[in-house]
Amino acid sequence: MKVGFIGLGAVGAKLAGTLARNGVDLTVYDLDPARLSLLTDQGATAGQGPSQIMRACDVVITSLPSPAASQSVLDLLLPEIRPGKIWIEMSTTDPEAIKAQAQAVVAKGGRAADCPVSGGCHRAATGNISIFAGCDRDTFETVLPLLTVMGRRVLHTGDVGSASVLKVMTNYLATVHLASLCEAMTTMAAHGIDLATTYEAIKASSGTSFVHETESQLILSGSRDVDFTLDLVLKDIGLFQDLADAKGVPLEISPKLIDIVKDGQTRYGDRAQSDRLIERLEDATGLTIRAPGFPQELVDDEPEERGHEIVRHVSP
Repeated sequence: MKVGFIGLGAVGAKLAGTLARNGVDLTVYDLDPARLSLLTDQGATAGQGPSQIMRACDVVITSLPSPAASQSVLDLLLPEIRPGKIWIEMSTTDPEAIKAQAQAVVAKGGRAADCPVSGGCHRAATGNISIFAGCDRDTFETVLPLLTVMGRRVLHTGDVGSASVLKVMTNYLATVHLASLCEAMTTMAAHGIDLATTYEAIKASSGTSFVHETESQLILSGSRDVDFTLDLVLKDIGLFQDLADAKGVPLEISPKLIDIVKDGQTRYGDRAQSDRLIERLEDATGLTIRAPGFPQELVDDEPEERGHEIVRHVSP
């Protein structure tokens, strides 16, 4: 199976690198020549562009920063799609847009799956990230061997679009956790509680989360570089708000969260790292939310192994 990969950003480069590392026949493309070189150094072939890659490959994967970017690339892929071709969209994108895009692929005789990932760039680098897959079951079983190279846990979520709905939801929850952790740690610091002890207390309690056990470490070390920027955060939580608005769900936390992220962008820049939201509270209180002994970057110490499908358990 010849595989193409378009979009070698923070997550895409790591997913593509996992494919290359595991011997997949891989052709890659990105607008940034430096990113392209990074993958060719790992054994991938440099593609000439989206159209050429779709002509040459059986499966083409895209990992792009916005729904608009995904549509622009798909417009170049579509003329080359025919029976036997599969498009896998791994971006975090608009759930309604992906449905229309998939229909366009099917109309050309191809197959489509939306397969966003979750778990952080450090797990994308080791092949231990989680993958949601929205597509018909036959397509899922066709692409599952490829997905289990890139990810440890793969969940078939239903039809195209369902994976993107769930992915937007998980990114919303991650941002809620980040904002609440910033408030919790700053309040503990104001009361004179040691912040390393605070970290361990949260980790050992019902208040812990994946976000705490990863991003809190980068906040406390002062690194504040989780490799995920505020513009991407705002895109994702905005998509979640759109989902709620479409069904008349009266959210209360979400609008406030959007205001917090927009304020962070005003203060630190549109593409500031998301963990810098802690600095809003540092600025407001004069406190320094740091502690010794925490890492400057996240490293996944879970051994890489072939992934598997998550089986949903249904009570009898």
